[in-house]
Amino acid sequence: MTIHPTAPHADPRAALGATPGASAPSARVVELLDRMTLDEKLAQLVGFWVDEGGAVVAPMQDEMPESDAALEEFARNGLGHVTRAFGTKPVDPAERAEWLRRFQRYLVTQTRLGIPAIAHEEILTGLTAWQATTYPAPLAWGAAFDPGLVEEMGRAIGESMRSIGVHQGLAPVLDVIRDPRWGRVEECIAEDPYTVGVLGSAFVRGVQSAGVIATLKHFVGYSASRAGRNLAPVSAGPREVADVLLPPFEMAVRDAGARSVMHSYAEIDGVPVAADPSLLTGVLRDRWGFDGTVVADYFGVAFLHTLHQVGADLGEAAALALAAGVDVELPTGDAYLAPLAERVRDGRVDESIVDRAVLRVLAEKEALGLLDETFEAPVGAVGVGTAARGTAARGTAAGGTAAGGIDLDRPEHRAIARRLAEESVVLLANDGVLPLRPGARLAVVGPNADRAQALFGCYSFVNHVLGHHPDHGLGIEVPTVLDALRASGASVSYARGCAVDDDDRDGFDEAAAVAEASDVAVVVVGDQAGLFGRGTVGEGCDRDDLELPGVQRELVERILATGTPVVLVLVTGRPYVLDWALDRCAAVVQAFFPGEEGGPAIARVLDGTVNPSGRLPVTLPRSAGAQPFSYLHPTLGAPTKVTNVDNSPVLPFGFGLSFTSFERTIESAVAEVRTDGWFEVVVSVANTGDRAGADVVQLYARDEYASVTRPLAQLVAFERVELAPGECATVAFRVPTTRIAFTDASYDRVVEPGAVTLFTGASCIDRASVAGVELVGPVHRIGVDDERISRAVVARG
Repeated sequence: MTIHPTAPHADPRAALGATPGASAPSARVVELLDRMTLDEKLAQLVGFWVDEGGAVVAPMQDEMPESDAALEEFARNGLGHVTRAFGTKPVDPAERAEWLRRFQRYLVTQTRLGIPAIAHEEILTGLTAWQATTYPAPLAWGAAFDPGLVEEMGRAIGESMRSIGVHQGLAPVLDVIRDPRWGRVEECIAEDPYTVGVLGSAFVRGVQSAGVIATLKHFVGYSASRAGRNLAPVSAGPREVADVLLPPFEMAVRDAGARSVMHSYAEIDGVPVAADPSLLTGVLRDRWGFDGTVVADYFGVAFLHTLHQVGADLGEAAALALAAGVDVELPTGDAYLAPLAERVRDGRVDESIVDRAVLRVLAEKEALGLLDETFEAPVGAVGVGTAARGTAARGTAAGGTAAGGIDLDRPEHRAIARRLAEESVVLLANDGVLPLRPGARLAVVGPNADRAQALFGCYSFVNHVLGHHPDHGLGIEVPTVLDALRASGASVSYARGCAVDDDDRDGFDEAAAVAEASDVAVVVVGDQAGLFGRGTVGEGCDRDDLELPGVQRELVERILATGTPVVLVLVTGRPYVLDWALDRCAAVVQAFFPGEEGGPAIARVLDGTVNPSGRLPVTLPRSAGAQPFSYLHPTLGAPTKVTNVDNSPVLPFGFGLSFTSFERTIESAVAEVRTDGWFEVVVSVANTGDRAGADVVQLYARDEYASVTRPLAQLVAFERVELAPGECATVAFRVPTTRIAFTDASYDRVVEPGAVTLFTGASCIDRASVAGVELVGPVHRIGVDDERISRAVVARG
């Protein structure tokens, strides 16, 4: 196989500037490329995993060949990326930042071209480094429906990255949830693509405002694997890919300016994404105008040979990935070094496609300011604030506190984590037991009541790395739910009852006795996040049922049998089947891995200090057999008379209770709208209760008749509104018609004329207030310049 460029330009310099929004490489970058040998070029296209022999934190990592080359020897021709210098084992941040500076100094002074490396790290729930703030998992972002706060969190994470010399963060995950059995649901934001796109774009803007790069992953289709099995084949058709899976990535590229994209491990209809130029070049670059770098998911290039088996060897795998548009092989150079070099030298791979990728990497380094960085000053000698902000074009200085130390868990960052945790807690049921009565005797029971690890997702440092270092301290303060309830002054008795995922029932009697002696039993159950079978949820921790793991349901049943009112608190990374609990428990509270401040956040909801305002970002399922299920289903996706299987959700997308009540009404809607225009809708929301609270005003649309089947409800806009008791506000939504665009029978994205129903309510199935709108004019074919984002203006009074 001979590989030539996928773009129609023989000169990669021309190809770089050929797409809308792309910019041609600078003369400086072109001059650098012209000076490079082939080995120096390939060195820019790979990473080096500094601590690869540590914890297994990537799929099949233990089966990949380990590089025994010393770092300096490996980097003698330069280096593209330093892989996870902070996120593979617990290291002192200041010491490792200084080590990284010294290595960068080596690259500048001891390699022929003097080009520093991009240091990248995981940042999904905060910077994955010891002692760094750990925020709520992305599913909690979805529950909060607060893009402004997510952007604040992203900015704080970006600042932490810069303070230790990290330039690129591997987040956000923009995979749309398709099946809750999939272990990586907790890394995702929602089952609604618009929610994913809005919140993911907010995260990107926040991170990149600190002068570093965010990386969109996993492009594309990863979450649609068959039966929710990690890396299983994807059978999504082109319409599902275009209408559900791609929009969040388009929003983050076109509207938030994301500078890097990571390909997914998926194979869609038999074609691995890592070898698919129609996606990595055709959609991403030619259609959307993306001009940043595409990086490989770890070992993803090698997987074209070992797992997908579309490449006969690592050299062919490298050729396929590079031609498709994968610029950088991560975590290291299994395929892009010697195997690719051999194919270039013998003429089977055109060197111009190597040049194309190198130009992109060099342009990214230039934009980051790396080509001018000397790394002479020790870490802490230059403050963080000396680097200019506001764009990913600057900000490489590794700064610290005035005393030269590095604080990665600053009070202001913990405050963001606390606010997001509080906003994300979802009240699913309440018979009036909450808020807890002052002075009530509490039995706190369950495996997640007093475990710090229970509050974090699988890409937190605590669960991603420290599980391999059980004797090492967490590095951050993490009050558990039990700690927080005790700190509130409540009278508390505690019994664990059982573990998260075994069949030991020996603790049931003690837990029941504690409950019987109390006024209320707070039973805290759920998940333990981990990787590759080391948890109940997380990467490689998929499920074939959706019951609570282990004997946790039996524990809850035992406590219910005591007659003591039960407040069931779920701390999980996915939704579980809870129909058995909603009517029998006095209250049910859902928290999706709420982070280091999650314990206090849950306690403040229970005692009424915080009025719960989270909304379900994912359907609460009826059974595993009803999966995959999404609220974005057409008529035949719901229960019908032609099947005996009830797949209706236990609770719908967008649902969440409060300690107050809200009334929502569509006050006005423009009755006739052009197919290329805007829906103009005014919704009033009133707090009709006696407590202050926040409502997530949700606006849905239903395209009544179209040329292909359409969902019964589709979220087109939302706005979080805080209201005092008795207060009323209006939300003026301006919604582009593209929010209901779809891929027609000819595979064009279009808005068709016809009747549309708009409605608002407490969830996707609550039509509390309805308005009809007629779309008029010709069929509108969607282009990349069409607006994608709804606007909202809130007025009070």
